[in-house]
Amino acid sequence: MTNVQRDVMNYDVLIVGAGPSGLSAAIRLKQLAIKTGRELSVCVLEKGAEVGAHILSGAVIDPIALNELIPDWREQGAPLHTPVSEDEFLILGQSKAWSIPHWLMPPLMSNQGNYIVSLGDVCKWLEAQAESLGVEIYAGFAAQEMLYDEQQQVVGIITGDMGRDANGEPTSQFTLGIEIRALYTLIAEGTRGSLTRTLESHFDLRKAASPQKYGLGFKEVWRISPEQHRAGLVQHSLGWPLDADTGGGSFIYHYGEQLISIGFVLHLDYANPHLSPFDEFQRFKQHPAMQKLLQGGTRLSYGARAISEGGVQSWPELIFPGGALIGCSAGMVNVPRIKGSHNAMKSGMLAAEAVFEALSRETPPSLLSEYPLKLKNSWVWQDLDAVRNVKPLLSRFGSWGGTLLGGLEMWLATLNVRLPWTLPHKQADHECTQPAADMPKIVYPKPDGIYSFDKLNSISLSNIAHDANQPCHLHLLDKTVPISINLAKYDAPEQRYCPAGVYEIVQSQASSYLQINAQNCIHCKTCDIKDPTQNIVWVPPEGGSGPSYSGM
Repeated sequence: MTNVQRDVMNYDVLIVGAGPSGLSAAIRLKQLAIKTGRELSVCVLEKGAEVGAHILSGAVIDPIALNELIPDWREQGAPLHTPVSEDEFLILGQSKAWSIPHWLMPPLMSNQGNYIVSLGDVCKWLEAQAESLGVEIYAGFAAQEMLYDEQQQVVGIITGDMGRDANGEPTSQFTLGIEIRALYTLIAEGTRGSLTRTLESHFDLRKAASPQKYGLGFKEVWRISPEQHRAGLVQHSLGWPLDADTGGGSFIYHYGEQLISIGFVLHLDYANPHLSPFDEFQRFKQHPAMQKLLQGGTRLSYGARAISEGGVQSWPELIFPGGALIGCSAGMVNVPRIKGSHNAMKSGMLAAEAVFEALSRETPPSLLSEYPLKLKNSWVWQDLDAVRNVKPLLSRFGSWGGTLLGGLEMWLATLNVRLPWTLPHKQADHECTQPAADMPKIVYPKPDGIYSFDKLNSISLSNIAHDANQPCHLHLLDKTVPISINLAKYDAPEQRYCPAGVYEIVQSQASSYLQINAQNCIHCKTCDIKDPTQNIVWVPPEGGSGPSYSGM
């Protein structure tokens, strides 16, 4: 829409996304302003109906960033209640499990001093800390479009319109999106964000980077029997049900009152389009060891989301005129440690410091050049540099060879030996998909309704809010491609890689077409990543839509 009169809000700093990085950035900005006696207006925009609604993580959190951001977090009631007391690493066969001695594991893999948490609850607590400092936080508003000035500097965003029908026409509840303008805009929208993609294209931020790599992480929260619960236990596994050429593994974290987080991460560079990540997770829970753990338990919640796995070689340029990428928008996950919240928080804090220093100058610079410098001089870089070759090794040598070589390099890093090379990523995940005719078909067991379930039963636990009459937020660049290419060549893999049953091929004697059940979407972004023709583009739906996770 052009020449439209929108309402305008102005701030010194705008942060898009109320996850760990965005909230940490907001808190640090206000801390610095209070310390120096300056006035500083900070706005945080969150597309979820409330802060934490779209947050999903394992999660074992390293408190190193929290210790720096809010040193008295214990006294302030932060929801870090379960310290890790025990680490176990398992190799799974089809019916057996073998434990790996802890002394064989590189020390950086240890979870000693970490906490098992609900990251959504941590974000809600961070929201309260930010608001107490004067940060303005608006949930239920999706940032839909970047705003640029005449010099192509970012000056804010436009929020999505509210109250349009499925055809894009205004209804009686229509409200025009507003402009939120700021001197600097920090993008903290998480993995594969729509604004991040726009900025990467607009400013060519990926010109010197390897392709970003991704995993798809599933999580369920169960309440299990007291006999099986071991508060503080952290378990990870490799092996069954995945073959050696398909990367991934599981996590099980015991916390709270007989609660466990049980989940599965599958690397999205798999080749076989017949593979269903959701069904691999369900099959994993039917392993005898998992059945013993879950027997008599109750499944409380379900969710899934993509994870940035590329590491430092996949970082885009982190700054652009008028702002910066922070957290998972940049890619801060440490893959072998299976955690990234600490790095995301620190990246937000360092970006905030760079912004504050820039605003202190008589003429604030266009580029926040100090931010990437601060990152490379921080423990974030040390954390990620030590494991930079693990994901490329897994891609080249498979789960077993990659794990052994990656483990050796991590042991060398512990001894302060840094190998002189950084392996690039050769292919984007969608390029790894092979024609269906060249790959073996996979027959998955039917859900038993006790340990394994179907997609629709599962997303009923995700508390999805979505008006079926709103415009579809899953865009097809070419509506003929799903049938002419995806179905013909790859057997329509979108039916299987989506963990929520959004995509469905409807076939009749006359024709076939792709049906998009957008109301099922849990915002994992897998379709945007894994579609072999990159024909599907995910954009935020109407603000507040999507899952409303609780305790995830």
